[in-house]
Amino acid sequence: MADAKVIPFGEEPRAKRRPGRTARGRTSRVPAALAPVPAQREEERARTGQEGRPEQAGDGAAAGATGGAAAGDGGWERKLAHGLSFLRRRITGEYEVDDFGYDQELTDQVILSMLRPFKEKYFRVEVKGIENIPEKGAALIVANHSGTLPIDGLMLQVAVHDHHPAGRNVRMLAADLVFMLPLINELSRKLGHTLACAEDAQTLLGRGEVVGVMPEGFKGIGKPFSERYKLQRFGRGGFVQTALRAGAPIVPCSIVGAEEIYPMLGNSKTVARLLGIPYFPLTPSWPWLGPLGLVPLPTKWTIQFGEPIPTDGYPPEAADDPMLMFNLTDQVRETIQHTLYKLLVQRRSVFF
Repeated sequence: MADAKVIPFGEEPRAKRRPGRTARGRTSRVPAALAPVPAQREEERARTGQEGRPEQAGDGAAAGATGGAAAGDGGWERKLAHGLSFLRRRITGEYEVDDFGYDQELTDQVILSMLRPFKEKYFRVEVKGIENIPEKGAALIVANHSGTLPIDGLMLQVAVHDHHPAGRNVRMLAADLVFMLPLINELSRKLGHTLACAEDAQTLLGRGEVVGVMPEGFKGIGKPFSERYKLQRFGRGGFVQTALRAGAPIVPCSIVGAEEIYPMLGNSKTVARLLGIPYFPLTPSWPWLGPLGLVPLPTKWTIQFGEPIPTDGYPPEAADDPMLMFNLTDQVRETIQHTLYKLLVQRRSVFF
C-alpha cells in the first residue's frame, strides 16, 4: 500500500470515483410475504378493530383496550411493512445513489441508526449552537480532528442530522487513505464522504450541501496525548478558498471528548512504514489487548458550532488573494481553539 497523503485543495484528485448508480427502473414480481401492506388495507383493519361492533353498556373499558391493541398492532405492522419494503428495494435494486456514491436511504435508515447508540448512550454527545448551521443552502463546517481513529467525523455527521431542525446531512471530506481500504471505502461512499479535494468540495457546495472538513488531517488525529486539544496547522487555507468561490458561510466547530477515547502514548514509525499508514498508535490498550484494545473509552462529548463566518460579501477575485485566505484561516482556527479552551474549563469530568 502506498504512503497515504491528504490531497491538498486546488489539486486534481488522483483517485477516480466510481460512476454513479441510479435506479434500474425494472419491475419484478415480489412474493406476497415481501409486498408492502397497502394503506387502504391498514385503514380497513383499524376501522374494523375500533368500529367493527357497537359498544355495549359496561363494555367501554374492553372496547378501549381493543382499540389500543389494534393501534399498537397497526404500528408494528407499518414498521414491518416499511422494513420489508426497504429490503425489497435493496434486493431489486430500486434505489438511487448520486455520482459520489451517496446512498441517502441506506445512510438514514441503517448506518446512522447503527451509529446513533454510540452518540446518545456511549459518548452522550451534547450538541450546542446547531442553529448556526443554515436550514437550507450551502455551508462549510470546519472542525478540529482528534482521537487516533476518525470517530469524531462520524459523530459530527450523526449530531447534525439528528439535532438540526431540517435534518441536514453533512458530506464529509476525507483523506485518500479512507478510499484505499476495502469495505471502509464502500461504507464511506454510501455515507456521502468524498475526497478532500477542491473539485469535489466545490461541486457539493454548488449543490447547496453542508460540507464538513477537518483541516488538521493526520496531524490532528495522530498527535500524541500530551498535545491534546492543541490545534495543528490548518494547511494552506484551501477550504477558505473553496468557501469564497461558492459564497458559502464557514461554520467553526469545536469537539471536546474525542481526544481521550484512545490516549496515544506513542507511535511505532517502523510498523507504520511497513503497513504504509501515517502512524501506528500505541495506547494503554492497543496493541497489548488485541481486538479489545480497539474499544474506545466512554468519554463525555460536547460538539459546539460557532457563529458562521459569511463569505458571500467578497468579490469573485477574493478567492485568489493569499492574504485574505490567511486571515480567514487564522480567524477560523483561533475561533475553534478559543472555544475548545472554554469548553474544557466548563467540563466537570472526562467521563461525566
